[in-house]
Parts: sequence; structure tokens; C-alpha cells
Amino acid sequence: MGIKLYTAATPNGWKVSIALEEMGLPYEVRVIDFASGEQKADWYVKLNPNGRIPTLEDDGFAVFESGAILIYLAEKTGKFLPADAQGRSRVIQWLMFQMSAVGPMMGQVNVFVRYFPEKIPSVIERYQREVTRLFGILDRQLASHEYIAGDYSIADIALWPWVSGYDYSGMSVAEFPSLQRWLALVGARPAVQAGRDVPIKRDRAAEIEQAMKVARKMLV
Repeated sequence: MGIKLYTAATPNGWKVSIALEEMGLPYEVRVIDFASGEQKADWYVKLNPNGRIPTLEDDGFAVFESGAILIYLAEKTGKFLPADAQGRSRVIQWLMFQMSAVGPMMGQVNVFVRYFPEKIPSVIERYQREVTRLFGILDRQLASHEYIAGDYSIADIALWPWVSGYDYSGMSVAEFPSLQRWLALVGARPAVQAGRDVPIKRDRAAEIEQAMKVARKMLV
């Protein structure tokens, strides 16, 4: 059966497609249609109880939650996750930082900047201020590390799809030179570019417009 990736054009989906490209693993893509609510269909919830993307199936074994998928793939291939306890812990700490902080906070910014039917300045400011704080943490770490945990790892793979979308969130990285360096460094990797084009090659304007249409429908 091989590897099958259930995904859509979102930062969490791109994490896994980038990892698969970086690891050189062949995989099949199955696009999940948010507009029709396919992520809540019975057949899909059997694979992913949370009814979200991405989900990975490896010879019939299902893995959900993007961070868990990255760990699974790293352990499967022996790539982008150190074998020693401390090195492994450093990478997983930053992976959890993305899962618990960067992703959720940038997600909230996107909702209130892009999708919510009314603009609430105090709410937007609250979430953008928190994202700026998180960017500062990353910038300080990257001032003394080429990649977020030393060597290139699944922590970078998890963080880049979210942080690179700062403009979509109405944010800036102008005050964070180390973060800018890292964004360019990771973004120049051929596997990152290939993974970012999954499930379809980017048409940025059309992608944003479609995402906004879907989000508006989900808020009704």
C-alpha cells in the first residue's frame, strides 16, 4: 500500500509533505475537500478522530496530528531527529513549541484578521502581540543556532510553514534579522519548495481567495 497523505493547502498539511520530500519517501496524495466538510466524513474520522488534516497512512497504519506524524516519519527513516536523548529532547521541545504556541496563535490571528465577519481591533492586537513575542523567542534562539535546534530537523520543518506565512497574518519580521535569515535558508531548500507545492502547485492569489471563501462558509 505504501504511504498515503490526506492533506490540504494549509501549514499543518505542508509540514508533512515537506518532511516526506526531505526524507525521499514516495507517497500518494489524497486532497481533503474542506468546502464539502469531507474532513468530518465517517470514513475519514475513522482514520483521524479529530476530523482535521493531515493524516498519514503507512501500509494501513494511520497517524494523525502533524507533530506525531513528523516524529513517526523521523523514527521510520532515522532522519531529522537525533538519536541521543538530549539531542532528541531539544528537537521535540521546539516541535512542541510550534504545536502549542506558534500554530495556535498564528491560527487565531488568521481567523480574526482574515475570516471573522467583523474586525475586533483589541482581539487582533492581542493575538498579533503574542505572535510577535513568539517570533522574538525564535529570533533569539536563531541568533546562536543555524537551525532552530542546531542541525536541520523536524522542528524546522514544523515551524517554517507557519512562520513563513507571517504576511498572511498581517505580521512583520522586519525586527527579527535572525528569523529572516532562517526563513530564507529553509525556504531555499528544494524539498521545502516541493513540499510547499502539495497538494497543488501554488497560485498564491487564488489560494488565498479560496481559503477565505472556505473559512467564511465555515463561520456561517
